[in-house]
Amino acid sequence: MSAEEQGFTSVKSADRVLVVLELLAGREPMRLMDIADELELPRSSTSNLLRTMARRRFVEMTDDGRRYRIGSRVRELARASERDGDIVSLAQPLMDRLVEQTGETVQLAQLEAMEVVYLAISESPHPMKLVSEVGKRLFAHGTGVGKTLLAMLDPEEAERRLRSVELPRFTASTIVDVDELLDGLTEIRARGYGTDDEEYVLGCRCVAMPVFGPRGDTIAAMSVSIPTPRYDDEVGERALATLRAAVEELSRQAGYVAPAAPAGGAVTGAA
Repeated sequence: MSAEEQGFTSVKSADRVLVVLELLAGREPMRLMDIADELELPRSSTSNLLRTMARRRFVEMTDDGRRYRIGSRVRELARASERDGDIVSLAQPLMDRLVEQTGETVQLAQLEAMEVVYLAISESPHPMKLVSEVGKRLFAHGTGVGKTLLAMLDPEEAERRLRSVELPRFTASTIVDVDELLDGLTEIRARGYGTDDEEYVLGCRCVAMPVFGPRGDTIAAMSVSIPTPRYDDEVGERALATLRAAVEELSRQAGYVAPAAPAGGAVTGAA
């Protein structure tokens, strides 16, 4: 037993769900009694377990109603996991090109609850630059990518998330009032991009835009981060234009078919 496992107590019901999935993943569809016997579980509790898993589509019955197999939800989760890996491999060349075009750091992130998780980073060649790392998590309300991803949610869901936690202040510019943030999300939805005006880190601005998947759902957001000493409106406008081209290309490669070109405008801040 490893040091991490010492003192660990497994959750029996969760463990049983996992062993059922492992069993069915490597077999032809199985009868309830065979699953119970194979796993040395009571048939009554195995029946209840399988019904619960079937309700959530982790298992499903064959057409004859006599055997169980892996359900559609497992396949959906597997595809989602593959898609996350695919989006990074598709994004990285575009991000590298965006760094060449702008000279600034480019990041790709996804939203989890009220945090953004960074999936990929292409760093600026300048000594003065935003420093970040893949896997890093930041509060969404203080970042351009975070506000952009929140804006792409259903407005009621965005409000629920914003009101579910206490929003910390990182700089004097951090917006922590929920109503003000909701107004900002409405503006982001309308114009198609989000900004961060030194709201998370003093001396850093950025602009961010959503990346869309095959069904028109938002699968990530990409940003260009610019140190304030190098930033002005012209720099911001160029960053927005090149970022828009990159996210449009990435969305297209991810399977999105745009109904119309997104609206744009001048940048007054950066994410």
